Amino acid sequence: MPILTELNLYPVKSCAGISLREATLTAAGLMSEHIYDREWMVVDAQGNYMTQRDFPRMALIAPRIKADTLELRAPGMLRLEVPLGLPDPEDEKTLAVRIWDEELKAYDCDEVTATWFSKFLGVPCRLVRFHAEAKRLANPKWTEGVEAPTLFSDGYPMLVISQASLDDLNGKLQAQGRPALPMNRFRPNIVIGGVEAFEEDYAASFNIGNAVLKPVKPCPRCPMPAIDQATGEVGPDPLDILQTYRVNPKVDGGIAFGMNTILLQGEGQLLKVGQDIELTLAF
Repeated sequence: MPILTELNLYPVKSCAGISLREATLTAAGLMSEHIYDREWMVVDAQGNYMTQRDFPRMALIAPRIKADTLELRAPGMLRLEVPLGLPDPEDEKTLAVRIWDEELKAYDCDEVTATWFSKFLGVPCRLVRFHAEAKRLANPKWTEGVEAPTLFSDGYPMLVISQASLDDLNGKLQAQGRPALPMNRFRPNIVIGGVEAFEEDYAASFNIGNAVLKPVKPCPRCPMPAIDQATGEVGPDPLDILQTYRVNPKVDGGIAFGMNTILLQGEGQLLKVGQDIELTLAF
């Protein structure tokens, strides 16, 4: 029987995640204590989004949700407390930011926060928060016209991977004398156990309680799985193995691992690790 084995929230895009025992489902992705997945993002001096692809040390920035702040820690840095309350509309400072080819309005965090990130990452940068008036939708080509909102994710509200898929990859790596990789290299929101390797690729839906999640697009992988999430160091890259059997013509020959997923039904439902999942295949 398929089972929910992991829930992961990433409050700040491309920074470390938070492993959860339970999380709330929303159309825009997972939420915990009113904090959404990828609600914050680091941008450069021109407002362009920054990720581990170019700044692998971002993996070392670890968030923790407290009562009224988002606490951030990083090696060699004093902890940073980012207020969770939204600014008063009359006093808010905003910034035009860019993620991929989209420009959005975002809340601009304060100078203390900007200095903290700039010092740790070694370049001028700022932390921004998704604005209440901003709107960003997943590509309707893949969602079949369903309006699926997302915040600062790469493009879809949730990423689902099965444990068996990672086990399959690790078996191939170990056969070459290479170490197994942890799941956090691939940064999923939801991990499923009790299915065959890559069975998520062929799912029409994941039914969890009264919720219906629909996988819509294979996730083409960038070089980020080469980054050790515990050290921020690069290498070795598993893509050389994945490219031998995970090239997917549906995403223009990209190396696919995991399924981008949207919510069709179940807004506000609480997910818990250990819940049963009904996986419906698309054939």
